[in-house]
This record gives sequence, C-alpha cells and structure tokens, in this order.
Amino acid sequence: MSTITKGLPTAGLISIADHKILLAYSNNKKAWYLPGGKIDAGEDSLQSLRREISEELNIDLDPQKISYYCHITAPAYGMVPEVIMEQDCFLYPLTETIQPSNEIGEVKYFSHEDYLREPIQVIGVLHVFDKLKTDGLI
Repeated sequence: MSTITKGLPTAGLISIADHKILLAYSNNKKAWYLPGGKIDAGEDSLQSLRREISEELNIDLDPQKISYYCHITAPAYGMVPEVIMEQDCFLYPLTETIQPSNEIGEVKYFSHEDYLREPIQVIGVLHVFDKLKTDGLI
C-alpha cells in the first residue's frame, strides 16, 4: 500500500543580520521557524508572505524590498509524516520594529551553530541555513 503525501504550500521570510537569520518561536508548535506561514486559497506566495508577516510580526513589508530567494521542500514539522512543506522563501532587509503577535513567543537572530543547539530543529530551517551558507550569504 502506497502512502499519499500532501503538499503544504507556505511562504517564509529570510532576514539576515551579522551572518544570522531571523527566526520566530511558535507558541503552538514549540519550535523556531522562519516567519511566515500557509498560503491561503486565492493567494500567491508573495501575498501570503506579506499577510503572514503583518499578522505575526505587525510589520507591513515594503514590496519593493522583497526578493524571491529559493524554494524549500521538507517534512512539515509537527504534522503527520505524509505532509510535506513546500515553502517559497524571500529575502528582505528588515529595518522595521518587530512586535510579535500572541502566536509568536519571541523572535531572535540565530547563527547556524546557535540553531543546532536548540532542542528542536525544523528540517526546513536547516535546509535554509545550508542554502544560505552554500551561497555565501551567512
């Protein structure tokens, strides 16, 4: 019997400072993620990113400063194994003041080494770190 996988389309924000990336702690999942989230019906990934960042971090992203970076495919953390996250990732030079919403416990910049010391690592975030390192961005 074959297992049917389900794709979970998402959009994530990559903000880099001092060779570290910004991550948001999800109070629901108890793990650090790229800020962003699920793409709703009728949205494209850029629209989703702007909506999610507004909801999570209370920031209105300047569309002129957002640039597509990469697509990440990884198991969706905290979901059944058949759910695969499909995430479009966007670079953004964040200068705005962050005010996390109730669903976000904290936001913090992490080096790859710092993230590896966390009790939980999300595979998709590890993929982003690897790509950024390969591309010389961190």
